[in-house]
Amino acid sequence: MYQVIARKYRPQAFAELISQEHVKTTLENAIAQRRIAHGYIFSGQRGTGKTTVARIMARCLNCEQGPTASPCGKCASCTEIAAGSAMDVIEIDAASNRGINEMRELRESVRFRPSRDRYKVFIVDEAHQITSEAFNALLKTLEEPPEWVVFILCTTESHKIPSTIVSRCQQFSFRSVDFASLVARMEWIAQQEGIEADAEVLSVLAQAGEGSVRDSLSALDQAIACCGTKLNAGEVRGLLGMFSLESLGQISKALAASDSGRMLEVVEELDANGRSLQHFARELARYFRNLLVVKIAGGPTRLVAASPAEQQGLIESAAPFTEEDLTRYLQLTLDLFRDLQNSLQPRLHLEIGLLRLVQAGKLQSIEEALAGLSGASPAASKPMPPRAAPVAPPKAAALSGGDLRSRLHAALIEAKLTHVADAVEHSALAESDAELVFTTPKMYQMFLKQPEFEPVARRVAGRPVRVTVKIGEPVEAPVAAPAREDEAAGRALSHPEVKRFQKMFPDSQVRAVRNLKETQS
Repeated sequence: MYQVIARKYRPQAFAELISQEHVKTTLENAIAQRRIAHGYIFSGQRGTGKTTVARIMARCLNCEQGPTASPCGKCASCTEIAAGSAMDVIEIDAASNRGINEMRELRESVRFRPSRDRYKVFIVDEAHQITSEAFNALLKTLEEPPEWVVFILCTTESHKIPSTIVSRCQQFSFRSVDFASLVARMEWIAQQEGIEADAEVLSVLAQAGEGSVRDSLSALDQAIACCGTKLNAGEVRGLLGMFSLESLGQISKALAASDSGRMLEVVEELDANGRSLQHFARELARYFRNLLVVKIAGGPTRLVAASPAEQQGLIESAAPFTEEDLTRYLQLTLDLFRDLQNSLQPRLHLEIGLLRLVQAGKLQSIEEALAGLSGASPAASKPMPPRAAPVAPPKAAALSGGDLRSRLHAALIEAKLTHVADAVEHSALAESDAELVFTTPKMYQMFLKQPEFEPVARRVAGRPVRVTVKIGEPVEAPVAAPAREDEAAGRALSHPEVKRFQKMFPDSQVRAVRNLKETQS
């Protein structure tokens, strides 16, 4: 009878494990020193080897030559544990045996000595699903079990296990398997099975597993069933519903060219071919994340799960963009993926989301806008390539308390309190030594009363002040005009650079003009 690859090549000894060196070394030393605990918690994402290590641990403890970190694999105990038929190694699925009655039965079983082996090992899978009452029933037994009992609790959600249980066990956190190690393992398995698979195919399969060995090997099994003994990267991607770098690269090329039409064509092609638009958005978010990482790293990096050829393609695709561009694209794509989860019109949402990416790429940085005031060239009137941050031509601080308001607005933006910053911008500020009074429309009141606002206001003010929020329409301060009696103000406002700035930002207002010569004197 056929046995799936994930089971056929399941490690039977610590030496066969890939990754998890911190777990392997600690357990091997504990066995060698006979410092064997009565309770262990193995936690980590699916497919990283928790149950496999639990079974290896049982073999090490019950091998006829043991306890040993290198079980023989030939004695009755080793072979029965490998086959899952050992009487003294009890595996419990907590997903279906989670109640207090099952834990009482387990507690009764603990009282009896092993029928043959040295230890009675209880392996509890999905341990986080055990009820609180059932954990309480197990608590005393887990704290002071008989000398022949070892508990191993395996879980993907260790935070759900009560602290009273955790404090009585040794905890090991299993990490997601390194990409290169996973590819090397699958290459070896493919050779053993007589399967022809190049580096690109193995990379696709490893990416499908997302750090899970079992998931990647299941994908390999599926690919063999579909494609036979010679695997093709394109066919494997289609089978697993994955997108190639070439298909995702169409988006980055359209962004570099500011081509909105191409974005709509991509959506049309996806829809016509019956591809999942939600899955495309998810893969696109991962693609922008990888572009950002290789951009920051400046070259190939182990932080990106991709083959060397794929990493080189990512580096070339990231070249036209800045880190700020890619960060912005990543955030927009994550928002798009979230919106698509509950969308009744996914195609419309995807089209709008991709067009937003193009528009975000056309935004001009404030540095460029200000640099354009030098009058060197009319660059400001031309479409700009993707740059660092969007221009936000603000209405000048025409309300009272403008200097403090401006600094407070900037501090709130830096603290990512954008809604509060917007409320400050639409509010009037009256400042005294002991109090800051904000007069704001009712719609902004709730933002100014957020607890994070007052500490920022005190820090910007540089003194302990009380923050008061009043409801009302803010009254604008008078706008300085060129007709003022102050001759210096008239000269300043008639200056060509000032006029160019006002033309670029038509909603801007000048609230004061200072004569720097008089100030310095």
